[in-house]
Amino acid sequence: MFEFRLKVFYTVAKRLNFTKAAAELFITQPAVTKHINELETYFKTTLFERSGNKKILITPAGQVLLDHAEKIFELYRELEFNMNFLIQQHSGTLRIGASTTIAQYILPAVLASFHQKFKEVKVQLTTGNTEDIEQALLAKELEIGLIEGISRNSQIKYEEYLKDEIVLVCARNSSIKKEILKPEELKNYLMLLREPGSGTLDVIIHALKKHQIKLADLQVEMQLGSTESIKSYLLHSNCLAFLSIYSILKELKNNECRILDVRGLNIERSFHFILQHGQPSQLADMFIRFARNFKLN
Repeated sequence: MFEFRLKVFYTVAKRLNFTKAAAELFITQPAVTKHINELETYFKTTLFERSGNKKILITPAGQVLLDHAEKIFELYRELEFNMNFLIQQHSGTLRIGASTTIAQYILPAVLASFHQKFKEVKVQLTTGNTEDIEQALLAKELEIGLIEGISRNSQIKYEEYLKDEIVLVCARNSSIKKEILKPEELKNYLMLLREPGSGTLDVIIHALKKHQIKLADLQVEMQLGSTESIKSYLLHSNCLAFLSIYSILKELKNNECRILDVRGLNIERSFHFILQHGQPSQLADMFIRFARNFKLN
């Protein structure tokens, strides 16, 4: 019972909404309230503050419990994975496809650790833009894909993997001195963008539409086929570029570039696993569970 109450608390803490938590857990809202009240009684403290308009905020005590709950659930996942590993045979070839950002900045560490644990599994990695990976999956050239776009093809099953943020970047020595831009000011600067078919480009276009900005409104200096080529160009120019935060961690650490804020523009997205409908292969299922448990630095 305590484990379920902890799950209820965790869901409420992540959603900060009792109604959404109830829907996600398939229980009633009064049941959610009851479980939270019982936890508060058990710990003799308040976990959430109720404010007006049905909004709730997590308290300092609630944050402590959330930190521990995340560790507990992570241990549960690791336990389940390792127990399954003991009773199954793992060998064969797993064909994975990944769109460019994921292939360059997320997967290498995951695959290195995966190979250390499952040495009998041979992994073949195909890299392309989101459109390429979806088509390869549909052609059954891959068992599993990882993509970064907002595409939704009814022939494909999508499962969320990681959250990402796309930020506006310029070189540290750029002549652009502003730290904060208005959305309409983006039209005044030279931009570097990914090529058509790129998931990153699709997400950027979608976000700019909310501010009545079209791709044709921007001064596009060049469209390049990879994030690495955009970064190399960017660091030797006065251009701006929208890039995944995962792709510039090294450059930020080395003080080679800086992030500019765009007022009211937050570009968040999810990386997704993509699969054919139906039951995934044993190796594909194993890799998905491994990747979900792997902690990126």
